[in-house]
Amino acid sequence: MSYGKRIDALCSLLEKAETFADVGCDHGYCSEYMLQRGLCKRAILSDISKGSLAKAEKLLAAYIRAGKAIPVLGGGFVGVPKDTDEVLIAGMGGSEIVGILSDEKYGFMPKRFVFQPMHDTEKLRRYILENGGYIERDFTFEDGKFYDVLVGGAGEQLFPYTDAEYEFGKENLKERGEAFLKRTQKQASNLRKYLREPALQEESREELKKRLERLCGVLNNEIK
Repeated sequence: MSYGKRIDALCSLLEKAETFADVGCDHGYCSEYMLQRGLCKRAILSDISKGSLAKAEKLLAAYIRAGKAIPVLGGGFVGVPKDTDEVLIAGMGGSEIVGILSDEKYGFMPKRFVFQPMHDTEKLRRYILENGGYIERDFTFEDGKFYDVLVGGAGEQLFPYTDAEYEFGKENLKERGEAFLKRTQKQASNLRKYLREPALQEESREELKKRLERLCGVLNNEIK
């Protein structure tokens, strides 16, 4: 069964775990993937939206009745035990994920995580590595849009990140994958268009030029 390229890509990164938490679960497809394949004994379905959680509850009704799936209506890690083995957070902004991890009452660094931030990925990378986490996978893929995904957990980062790796992703710079290069080319093209705008303020123009120079450095394999 395929859930679509984006969800399939995320599911492929999930590993066997006693407890699995899908934070911002929406439809609940990733939890269904884990439960159907016996990859977890218990799945926590968490969402701040009552309507979104209802979709997951409908899909996973049999597992809920069997006590294998536990729906939680709440934001972030509300209702998610800190000893949860694996956590998925997908479709939120990187700053929002940082807010969840750093929440004074509920926040923690998961034993293992799969994060798919929609933006602010650099901020999320920095938070993870500066707050007791490590990153083992860090790459971009495409499914109509471009998505970053970070896989890691609580523990020591064995291979420190450079500033460029924080900005673009360690795996992206090393492997130079098709989706990453395609997105970088698109970003550079958009910046060139903006720079042709005659009404652009000089301060903004200089900032855009600097950003374009960084992107060109990546495309020319000068930034590694």
